[in-house]
Amino acid sequence: MRPAGRHALESLYFTYPYFSAPAATDDRSTSAPVIIVGAGPIGMVAALELARQGQRCLLIDAKSTFNDGSRAICIARASFYILDRIGALAPFVQKSLPWTTGRSSYRGQQILEFEMPDSPDDKFRPMYNLQQQYIEAYLWQAVAAQPMIEVRWQTRLEVISHDRTQATLTLSDPHGAYTVTAPYVLAADGARSTCRKQLGLRLKGENYEGRYVIADVQMDHDYPTIRRALFDPACRPGGTILIHRQPDTIWRIDYQLRDDEDADDATTEANVRASVAGVLAEIGHTGDWDLEWWSVYSANTLALDDYRHGPVFFIGDSAHIVPIFGVRGLNNGLADAQNIAWKLGLVLKDHAGAGLLDSYTPERRGATLDVFENASKSARFMTPPTKGWALMRDAALSLSLRHSWAGLLANPRQMAPYSYADSPITRAQTDALGGPKPGALLSDVALNTGFLSDQMGADFTVIWIGTAPKIAHPLLTLRAYSADDPVAQAWSAPEGSAWLIRPDLHVAARWENADPQMITTVLDDMLERHS
Repeated sequence: MRPAGRHALESLYFTYPYFSAPAATDDRSTSAPVIIVGAGPIGMVAALELARQGQRCLLIDAKSTFNDGSRAICIARASFYILDRIGALAPFVQKSLPWTTGRSSYRGQQILEFEMPDSPDDKFRPMYNLQQQYIEAYLWQAVAAQPMIEVRWQTRLEVISHDRTQATLTLSDPHGAYTVTAPYVLAADGARSTCRKQLGLRLKGENYEGRYVIADVQMDHDYPTIRRALFDPACRPGGTILIHRQPDTIWRIDYQLRDDEDADDATTEANVRASVAGVLAEIGHTGDWDLEWWSVYSANTLALDDYRHGPVFFIGDSAHIVPIFGVRGLNNGLADAQNIAWKLGLVLKDHAGAGLLDSYTPERRGATLDVFENASKSARFMTPPTKGWALMRDAALSLSLRHSWAGLLANPRQMAPYSYADSPITRAQTDALGGPKPGALLSDVALNTGFLSDQMGADFTVIWIGTAPKIAHPLLTLRAYSADDPVAQAWSAPEGSAWLIRPDLHVAARWENADPQMITTVLDDMLERHS
């Protein structure tokens, strides 16, 4: 929602583009090996990863522009690695605001300050703030420059069905309805997914009672770029407020509604302005400000039982809905998109058997359940679901005024990269090596020229410590580092040890005493490439 006198897409700082529907003369019956439904951040990342794999896709969206409002604003370090891999990184680095610190207060007194892990070996900072309009705009720049991606705006999915070998989609645009087919479909059409509804699927899980208004405010304010959480502030007794700085002098303010507040009444412009004014007074801002945009949300942990249904794969909010606490929604979805896209790319190129796709649900639903475990703890603290939880939360906050250990309970548990240790395509831990474990995201290392992650190949990479033998495999890039190299030092890696790194930079396997045959056998087994 926007203030009176401004239309839905009239922003104080961002100009929304307009995307026309396909021309009536276009051959709309043409398709691609993969159809992606939804051109938000998740769908565009999937399309870009498929293009990186050399695969064409058709990307459709019912809208004529980007999503309105800032929505998801926090991008985690792991997501920056994804943006780097798909070639979309540069504008994100230039525009976003990095941060490492969070502070929580109770009744005006600071009770917690935390620092997220950050070192010179990390190519990216732990977290970046950037409005979703920019996220979509920068991804669109990359998509528009990619000839492997066909985009059809103002194109709505009406009906989807499938058999074992392909999906059939009825699409409509201003010129009428038509049908396309594809071997694979990625459903990236959000929390109200048409794909999910058409296939008779429903999300399962837990709904929380807490409701938050999110409001973007434009103002000059000198507070640093950190995460601020205010518990039981004077302006909203018993509630919680979150504050994040964004580019273009925009500040995100999230404030909790009381149980007795009607959401429709609370989100009128007059009441939002009054609530925001109270928050600004709370943090000591006395200057001018203007209201940019606002919305309301509830915290839920919901997911599909299976992220794959025949040739249809669900990614992002179509597969799962997570609370915003710990900035897990967007980042979890970006990992979904990359995960299924690199696997589809290898299958479509006949570099892997179709069985590789069976690892998608175990890996990404496993990641979602891990998110649920941590996000639920945060959600119960931020929005207590019962009087009992509220009493316990309030008791912990009261104790935090005198005991620092109690303040740790206010930690939002920021998102950390998920490990695919239990994946069917990860080789189990069998040694006591240092460095990243099987399933974990690559532990980056600063080198004389750039970072270790910069040296990873397009597909799989072997990191070998010592003099490496020749390894003949079409999908493998070999990188050898001496025992006194920063990589070996950082990982405490002995000569002859090796790591097999996946296209998404997760570790597939590692060996204390590797040999080429062992590595290629493991890789071919992963990919179901047996002669």
